[in-house]
Amino acid sequence: MSLTVKFEKLLAGRSELFRASEVRELLKVTEGGDVISLAGGYPDPRVFPKDDLAEIAKEVISDEASRALQYSPTAGVTEFREELKKFMRRRGVTVRSDDDIIVTTGSQQALDLVARTFVEKDDEIIVELPTYLAALNAFRLSKPGMTAIPLDESGMRTDILESEIKRLKWLGREIKFIYTIPVAHNPTGITMSLERKKELLEIASKYDLVIIEDDPYSYFVYDDGVDITPIKTLDKEGRVVYMSTFSKILAPGLRIGWVLGNEYVTNVLERAKQTADLHTSTLTQIIAMEALRRGVVDKTIDKARQIYRVKRDAMLEALKKYMVEEAWWPNPVGGFFVMVFLPSYDIDTKKMLPEALKKGVAYVPGASFFANGMGWNTMRLNFSYPSPEQIDEGVKRLAGLIQEKLTGEKVRITPISFFKSGGMF
Repeated sequence: MSLTVKFEKLLAGRSELFRASEVRELLKVTEGGDVISLAGGYPDPRVFPKDDLAEIAKEVISDEASRALQYSPTAGVTEFREELKKFMRRRGVTVRSDDDIIVTTGSQQALDLVARTFVEKDDEIIVELPTYLAALNAFRLSKPGMTAIPLDESGMRTDILESEIKRLKWLGREIKFIYTIPVAHNPTGITMSLERKKELLEIASKYDLVIIEDDPYSYFVYDDGVDITPIKTLDKEGRVVYMSTFSKILAPGLRIGWVLGNEYVTNVLERAKQTADLHTSTLTQIIAMEALRRGVVDKTIDKARQIYRVKRDAMLEALKKYMVEEAWWPNPVGGFFVMVFLPSYDIDTKKMLPEALKKGVAYVPGASFFANGMGWNTMRLNFSYPSPEQIDEGVKRLAGLIQEKLTGEKVRITPISFFKSGGMF
C-alpha cells in the first residue's frame, strides 16, 4: 500500500542530518551470512560473564524486584553511581570534590547529550583527525563547525591545535570543546603520550576551553610501557568532562555508560536526559552495580585483555603477511581496531566495499572518521570479534582485492608517508 501522506514535507529539517551509521548498516549485511566481518566493534562473546550475570540477574529480580523493576533517578541509581566512583578511583581516574556522575544509556547517549547541551548552530568544536564516526554524527546534529587536528604517533598534534585555536579566535569563532580519545584511540589504536596530555591541558587552560575525554578502550592496552593516565586525572581546574562505558568491559546489551564531570555540567546533562528517556534501565544499572561489587567486571577485563591481545597480534601478522607492500597502518597499542592506509588516491574504500562483500569480507570505509572529508583511501579493521583464523582469512581476501585494484596502476604515495617519518595524518 502506498502512502498518501507527504511525510517528507512534515519532518524537521534536522532529520536530514540523521545519517545512517556505516557500521550499523554493515552489520545488517554481514549478520548471519558467510561474510567475515572486520567491521563493527563487537566484543568477543566469549568474554561475556554470562553465568555470573545470570546469577546476579536472578538474585536481583528475585530479591530486589520492588527497586530493580521500578523507575529510578535520572542521574542514575545512587548506590551504583557511588560504586562507579570507587571503580574509577581504582582505575586511576581522579574524582574531584565538585564532580558528579550521570549514568547514560550507553556512551552514545553521553555524546548526544554533550552535543545537545554544549553546541548551537555555527559554534566550533575541535576533534581529532581521524576520530570516532558516531561522535561526529552526534555532533553534526547541532550544525557546528568542526576543526580537525591531525594525529601522529604521540596523539593529537598540540602544536597544530594551538595555531588552529588562534586562527579560530581571530575569526571570532566560539569554541565549545575539544573532543579526544586519548588512550587506544578509535579508529587508529594510538595512545597520546603523557607529554601531549599535559600540553593539551595547558592549551585548554590558556584559552579557557573544555575537554571531552572519551575513554572506552583504556582497559585494553596490550603493550608494556604505554601511559594510560587519564587527562581527567591530570586536570587541576575541573575543565575535563570524562566519559566511559560498560559495553566493552561487561556487555554492550546492558546499555550502560557514564559521564564524570563538574556537577554543574552533570546537572545540565541530567535535565537533557529527562527529556530523552527519563533514566537508564534501573534493572541493568543494579546488575552492573553487583558485577562491580563482586569483582566480575575486573575479572572480565583481565580475560578480555588476554583474548584481544592474541587477536591484535593475529591482525598485525596477517597484514604483514598479505597486505600490499605500499599500504601502511599505525601499530595499535590497544583497543579493537587497526586503520589501514592504502597507497593510491584512486582507491575509494567506500566504492570498493561491495566488491569486498562479494569476496566475503567486510570492513568500515575510513572516510566517515575524517571530519575534513579526507580518508577515502583508508579503512578500519576490527579484530575483537572474529577468530584469529577468520582474521587471517579476511585480511587475505581483502589484500587480494586491493592487489587486483592496484595491478597495472602507478602507485602514488599518500600523505601518510609524512606520518611514517614523524609527521601527521
